[in-house]
Amino acid sequence: MSQATGYFTHKDCWRHEMGAGHPECPARLDAIEDRLLITGLDTALERREATAASLADMELAHGRMHLASLRGLSDGLRDEIAAGGPTHAQVDPDTSINIHSWDAILVAAGAAIDATDAVMAGELANAFCAVRPPGHHATRNQAMGFCFVNNVAVAAKYALERHGLKRVAIIDFDVHHGNGTEDIVAGDERILMCSFYQHPFYPPWEHSTAANLVNLPVPAYTKGMDVRELIDMMWLPRLDAHKPQMVFISAGFDAHREDEMGQLGLVENDYAWITQRIKEVAQRHAKGRIVSCLEGGYDLSALARSVEAHLRVLADV
Repeated sequence: MSQATGYFTHKDCWRHEMGAGHPECPARLDAIEDRLLITGLDTALERREATAASLADMELAHGRMHLASLRGLSDGLRDEIAAGGPTHAQVDPDTSINIHSWDAILVAAGAAIDATDAVMAGELANAFCAVRPPGHHATRNQAMGFCFVNNVAVAAKYALERHGLKRVAIIDFDVHHGNGTEDIVAGDERILMCSFYQHPFYPPWEHSTAANLVNLPVPAYTKGMDVRELIDMMWLPRLDAHKPQMVFISAGFDAHREDEMGQLGLVENDYAWITQRIKEVAQRHAKGRIVSCLEGGYDLSALARSVEAHLRVLADV
């Protein structure tokens, strides 16, 4: 069994962009990479290049027509650009694709799958996927909120269907509710989803009351200590009862107090603490198996420092 922490990414994740000034931008990955170099943390990680996900694997979490329409939008855009048309196709008011987006979607989902394979094989102790576009707002049949394919939901279903696991957990600490993940996993008793998020906030989603969801909506300006208390009281007993054989993380860092996308008050130490609690659950029940995928985080400095804190716990450095 390897003790290494994998770091999965791909150059295509930089080539997807949604227009000048958009907060979900390639510079997010640059900020993380720069931080890993400056701190020397890059030397503690096993870097791997993601491969493209297959349609069959993405269909574990998504409808065939949804995937076909995304691909069709991307293909159609090339023809439009050739004819002097727009460089982006709009999916919703704040989400669009360019001609590279489909390739980025494939390797973002592929990173989560590759990481799952490597951790299951014992090649890596755990892994972080530095990918974009993010995924947790993507429902089974709809792209929204900067997300197209739900990377974590695909990987969780893949672990169940392709690796024969009986129980997994998805933990989402993005400032926004992972409505897409909820849409895909609600009612699937093999998957326990635990989340906290600012409420009321984006998305305007009718929360499911399915028994396999532990949703913790918190008001704006909630601080890290309050979130920690909720996690101790509400997540951990449910996670221990579920006994997940693998843990997936929707790692959004936009609940940081410096991130203007939301109004929560977490800092790097809170992300380290949350990661440590998740790691302890994984060690108790899942042989330490964790795959974490980047979701939100839009203040570049806060994002980079928070990912560093997250990775230091995963890599034990």
